[in-house]
Amino acid sequence: MKFNSFKFATKALTGTLLVLISFQTASAELAGKKPNIILVMTDDQGMGDLSCMGNEILKTPNIDRFYEGSTRFTDFQVSPTCAPTRAALMSGRSPFKVGVTHTILQRERMAQKVFTMPQALKSAGYTTGLFGKWHLGDEEAYLPQNRGFDEVLMHGAGGIGQVGLGDFAANGKNPYFDNVLLHNDTVVQTKGFCTDLFFEAAEAWISKQHKSGTPYFAYVSLNAPHGPYFAPKKSKQRFLDLGYDKKTASRYGMVENIDENFGHMMEQLKSWGALENTLVIFMTDNGMSMPAIKQNRKSMEPFNAGMKGKKNSPDEGGTHVPAFWQWKGVLGEGVDINALVAHIDVYQTFSELAGAELPASMQELDGRSLLPLLEDSKAEWPDRELFFHCGRWSEGNRDKEKYKNSAVRTEKWRLVDNGKLYNIEEDPGQKMDVAKDFPEVVAELRKSYDKWWDSAVPLMVNEGLPKISKEDQPFPIRYEKQLKEKGIPDWSPEKP
Repeated sequence: MKFNSFKFATKALTGTLLVLISFQTASAELAGKKPNIILVMTDDQGMGDLSCMGNEILKTPNIDRFYEGSTRFTDFQVSPTCAPTRAALMSGRSPFKVGVTHTILQRERMAQKVFTMPQALKSAGYTTGLFGKWHLGDEEAYLPQNRGFDEVLMHGAGGIGQVGLGDFAANGKNPYFDNVLLHNDTVVQTKGFCTDLFFEAAEAWISKQHKSGTPYFAYVSLNAPHGPYFAPKKSKQRFLDLGYDKKTASRYGMVENIDENFGHMMEQLKSWGALENTLVIFMTDNGMSMPAIKQNRKSMEPFNAGMKGKKNSPDEGGTHVPAFWQWKGVLGEGVDINALVAHIDVYQTFSELAGAELPASMQELDGRSLLPLLEDSKAEWPDRELFFHCGRWSEGNRDKEKYKNSAVRTEKWRLVDNGKLYNIEEDPGQKMDVAKDFPEVVAELRKSYDKWWDSAVPLMVNEGLPKISKEDQPFPIRYEKQLKEKGIPDWSPEKP
């Protein structure tokens, strides 16, 4: 196994892992097989936020079981923050090249010229659904309903309750419970905890597609465990009973609630006989975001799988996330793929699986298809350079902060902030800067980064836009207009 965090997995599964896993190989020729695709992506949940990755406080038995039966990408890289990762998934491009350089200030809006991944899947006969977080623009033209999704249940802005940044005002009063959401073209009032609701809505919609025989793509894009930290009482109580502080109890309660819902979804798919023709993926959007843990007046740092950095960091802890892929009877079970892969690779992979014919006049794709690796975990995979930048520069400071919070990653090396070099193969925790020992490597990666930056700058189409007041954000305006015209109806998903 390539990354040290995966060594924790064997311990976390109490020594039974080697017995339980059947090292099956994947079926060949995956292109055009048209599986249903379910992508579950959580928000701000890091590599260390799972018991199968070595967290000794959390209990995530359902995702652990899924991990055991999955093909796992052990070196899966995303962006340091959420909107950029979502842009990369939807566009197949480096997020800066589709205008997404921040999570706010209209710099989270994905460029209009993008031919999106759900649009590609629809061209191959798929129906598509989004449940949860979009975060690529709330104006009408940017909404997922107009970017390739047939069914949508979403909150505004980057998180439920981010009222000043564009979410519905009502969600600021009781974050994560009984939320006001946008269902397709109608603002609705819902009941219950948001994660439960997003899974319930996804399952109801998936059930309909399963019965109709229509291939589908379900994007279950959760806002949990993003702060602020709220969880159902039953999910956080055991942590409170053990003496943990309220923030820890709530955040870890959110994670265990995700695990419970994920397990229920997998049981539903099994009962419907859907697993044999469905690719299910569990991943997260960036590294963890979590304050220090307090238990009985003692403070400790949260488990981060031995990595340096967390969310909004150019280090491994900001961009290295779990990525478990399961397709019963097709992909290998208990197989680790150690190649360097990334979020930009998902678009082309899904398109080839679906047999989509992409238009000639669309954005250039920066990623690679993962099908060769899914067919053979030891397939030839040439080394590559991946580029990261946390963005978030203040207005007018983009060029000054070209190298600040930046990174270049190859299979062996990680260059951080244009000067610190780490041998990730030998030092995955980034404890030793070896830049002085390998000046030629630093020079080569700097040159590549400069070339990438110069190619990205002209495509940063959202720079310099004015700040919008909370009253003038698209969702609050939509809410007030609908309230006056026809009111806000109650809504709940149908039972599958």
